[in-house]
Amino acid sequence: MIYTITLNPALDRTLWIQKVRDDVSNRILEEKSFAGGKSVDVSKVLKNLGVDNIALGFVGGFAGRELEGRLLNEGIQTDFVHVSGETRTNIIIHEKETGKQLAFNARGPEIRPSELMEFVEQMERLPCGAIVAIGGSLPLGVAPEIYRKIITIVKRCQSTVVLDVDGVALRVGILARPDVIKPNIHELSELVGRELKGLDEIVAAAREINRQGVKIVLVSMGGKGILLVSEEKEYLAEPPNVEVQSTIGAGDSSVAGFVYGIMAGKDLKESLIYATATGTATAMSQGTALCKKEDFEAILPQIKLSVLRVEGKG
Repeated sequence: MIYTITLNPALDRTLWIQKVRDDVSNRILEEKSFAGGKSVDVSKVLKNLGVDNIALGFVGGFAGRELEGRLLNEGIQTDFVHVSGETRTNIIIHEKETGKQLAFNARGPEIRPSELMEFVEQMERLPCGAIVAIGGSLPLGVAPEIYRKIITIVKRCQSTVVLDVDGVALRVGILARPDVIKPNIHELSELVGRELKGLDEIVAAAREINRQGVKIVLVSMGGKGILLVSEEKEYLAEPPNVEVQSTIGAGDSSVAGFVYGIMAGKDLKESLIYATATGTATAMSQGTALCKKEDFEAILPQIKLSVLRVEGKG
């Protein structure tokens, strides 16, 4: 089984308008709501690819019930801890005239210590999963230490842990040695404490993280593709040129694609190609819509893989 963990999920309310204009009534041309949050997106993409999984985290209030209901309608199993606060609602505005996108992300509910411990105890009782994907921001009342705690718990089962967070949460999380992390260039730069410019510098920084016990570092580089650095292997997967509709959820989709590859028994090269194809398919989708299987399959043969370094077998 695959578990995804999103401690601060959201309802993403997406609005389309012609153009934002000051001091006038801006009419909404179209609006949709989606269940959102980093690892919630991972759950949704995996389901789109035909892979069952269970979404975990905190939800509360009317927005939390709607989020659960939307995931249920998409065929995704959930086992959220219910809290007294209200799940956040994010606002995403798309300007049709300019193609610009504005995102307003709410902070989310404050989690009480008793609710936090309920989640920890739930994690300790869960049947072992093959893969656990953890991602997203922290809700109020929860310290970054929770990521180290979660990773420590799930690694008792020998589960493969994928961590997609940033800042202090990433620094603390890697102390528990997750198997995979997926920073973008900015997040990796922050992690190693210096600006990274060329590919050589990015590879060197990723190797530093390998030496700290993280087996695989996936660095997302937007239209330039995704870099994979492990102790023995370095690959770069580059996507084809596509018309980008929205970058929201593209990184999360890449995590789902990589997990999909691992679950399908693919090697690192193929799993990286899967990650790049799913991220690209999401970037081609409007609003906060995510990768569809038919788009993923169409893009897959168009991914260009470069072998930068290979030592040993596998």
